[in-house]
Amino acid sequence: MSSLYDFEALSIQGQTVPLRQFEGQVLLIVNTASACGFTPQFAGLEALHQRYGAQGLVVLGFPCNQFGRQDPGSDEQIASFCQLNYGVTFPMMHKIDVNGGDAHPLYRWLCAEAPGLLGSKAIKWNFTKFLVGRDGQVLRRFAPQDTPSRLASDIEQALAAPRTAAP
Repeated sequence: MSSLYDFEALSIQGQTVPLRQFEGQVLLIVNTASACGFTPQFAGLEALHQRYGAQGLVVLGFPCNQFGRQDPGSDEQIASFCQLNYGVTFPMMHKIDVNGGDAHPLYRWLCAEAPGLLGSKAIKWNFTKFLVGRDGQVLRRFAPQDTPSRLASDIEQALAAPRTAAP
């Protein structure tokens, strides 16, 4: 796999989503949880989606229950929680694993492309964020404690990059 566009995922409604449909856009991909200390970041992620969506930013949330079992609900329960509590309108995807043998192939690729601190490939906690450029390549990995508002300048820089064809 050479770019984000080589992958598919399931939407939180269970529909196949070829990530190629986001070609030419900037993506912020986040593993989320509904009962985590970082859960209030949903509000900041939605704010980024509202502020930069018309310029080409897509936020994709991937619920994950691997860290402290902080997202045990069904996809339907997660979708309802995000919409009711944080007004989330950005795409939420089907709950996945981000580490281990059952890790979603997208997350295996993201972690290989942008290792964490000291070269670690594993996701350490909920709300790890990956910024992907218009060309489908990972630009940067952000730690869970990096609030969405702190990502604005990196997002603006990625949005300013020229649109190019995917590999």
